[in-house]
Amino acid sequence: MKSYSGGIRHDYKDTPIDAPTSARRHWPWFFLGLLLPVIAVSMFLASGPDDAIVPTPGSSSMQSTGVELALALPEISLSDIRLLEDIEPEPRGENLSLTVQPGDNLELLFRRNDLRLSDLAEMTSLSDVREHLRMLRPGDRIEINHDGGNVLSLNRELDEIRMLRIGRDGEGFSAVIVEREVDIRSVGAHSVIQDSLFEAGMEAGISDAVTMNMAGIFQWDIDFIQDVRVGDEFTVIHEELWRNGIKLRDGEIVAAEFINRGTSYRAARFIDPSGRTDYFTPDGRSVRKAFIRAPVDFTRVSSNFNLNRRHPVLNTIRAHRGVDYAAPSGTPVFAAGDGKIVFRGVQNGYGNTVILQHGGNITTLYAHLSRFAAPRLGSRISQGQTIAYVGQSGLATGPHLHYEYRINGVHRNPRTVTLPPADPIPAEHWETFSATASPLWRQLDLYRGVRAAIASN
Repeated sequence: MKSYSGGIRHDYKDTPIDAPTSARRHWPWFFLGLLLPVIAVSMFLASGPDDAIVPTPGSSSMQSTGVELALALPEISLSDIRLLEDIEPEPRGENLSLTVQPGDNLELLFRRNDLRLSDLAEMTSLSDVREHLRMLRPGDRIEINHDGGNVLSLNRELDEIRMLRIGRDGEGFSAVIVEREVDIRSVGAHSVIQDSLFEAGMEAGISDAVTMNMAGIFQWDIDFIQDVRVGDEFTVIHEELWRNGIKLRDGEIVAAEFINRGTSYRAARFIDPSGRTDYFTPDGRSVRKAFIRAPVDFTRVSSNFNLNRRHPVLNTIRAHRGVDYAAPSGTPVFAAGDGKIVFRGVQNGYGNTVILQHGGNITTLYAHLSRFAAPRLGSRISQGQTIAYVGQSGLATGPHLHYEYRINGVHRNPRTVTLPPADPIPAEHWETFSATASPLWRQLDLYRGVRAAIASN
C-alpha cells in the first residue's frame, strides 16, 4: 500500500490522490491565504477597547465585514442586566377613582368594589400611614390601581400639598408621603369697618378664615366682641397657595395692623430655627400675653365684673367677681394660661368648677361647667388647652361660663386687668427678625400713606 504524502483528503479511505502539477506549484500561496485571516483575528483580539475604530457613515470601513460593525454596538455587562431586571414596569391594572360618602370607610369601599381585603389589612398595618387610612372625610378622593381585585397602588390626597402613595413592593406594600410643589403668593388687603368686622373683610376680598386669624393675632389686646367700633380699620398681608394656576386656599398671615379707636396694633410673623411660629410687635414683644382674656368662644357677655350686682337667683346684692360669657352648652372652655389644675369638682353655687394655678401668684376659676375634659387634678395645662365644657350647673339661670381672675387671692376684672406679657424675641434671633420684618412694616406704611391720600381728597 502506498503511503499518504500530502494534498487534501476527501474521504476516509487510504486512497492516494495524484494532484496536478500546477496545484503542487501553488500550494504555498494557498496556505498563506488561510493564515492571513487567522493572523488578523488574533491581532484584533489582542488589541484593547481603546484601539477599536468605530466606522463613520460614508467611510470605507462601513463596507467591511460584520466583525468590524459589531465594534459600534454598546457593551452590556452582567450588572447592567441586573439593573434592568430591577426596574418594575408601570402598573397595567384597572384604575378606580373613589369618592368618600358619609359613613364610608376603606373596608366598605374595598367590599363595594371587589378589592382584596387582605391587601387593605397589609396597607393599614404600615404604622407610618395607619392614621391616614383610618380617618376619611366625605368628599375625599382615593385613586386605586388594581388587577382583578389585587391592589397594585393606592393614592390619597392628604391636603393641598401632601399626597400619600402606597405601592406594591414585592410580596407586601411600601408607602411614602410626597410633598407637591405649590406657588406661595403674598397678597394684601385693607378695609375700614362700616358695619361689622366680617363685612369689612368681605369688602376687602379676604375670607372669613383670614379675618378670624387676624382677630386671633390681636385677641390679647382687642376684644373683638366689645371693643370694635365703626371707623376702625385694618390691613392684612397674607399668603395664598396656588398650583397650576388654580388657587388652593389661603395661607398664614405674614403681617397685620389693626387700628382700634385710634390706637395702632401691629404684628409680623416670625419662624424661629426650631420651626415655632409666633407674632411679634415692631419692638420684638410677643403679641401673645400670658393669659387669654376670654377663655371660651362666647356669643355675648351676659354679666360683667360688678361688686354691687344683684344676684339673679338669690335676688340680693351680691358682688359679681368675675365675667359671665354666654355660650351654648357643651362649648369647649380653654385654659387662659399655662398652669396646673389645683381644684376639679363641685364648689357650692359655682357647680362644676376648675381652678388653675399660674405663675406670679395668679389663679383663674371656671364655673357652672356641664362636664370636665380629660386633664385630671394636678395635671399641667397649656394655654388654650380644653379643660371643661360650658353648662349651667350650680346657681345659674342659663348656660354660660363664669370666669374669675385673681392675683394674690384678690379678684380683678378679667376684661380690664393688665395681663403679663409673653416672652419677647430672643436676643440671638433679633437681627434675623428685624431683617425679615422690616419690609413688612414698610408695606403696612404704604397702606397708611394711601389711606391718608384718599382722606385728603
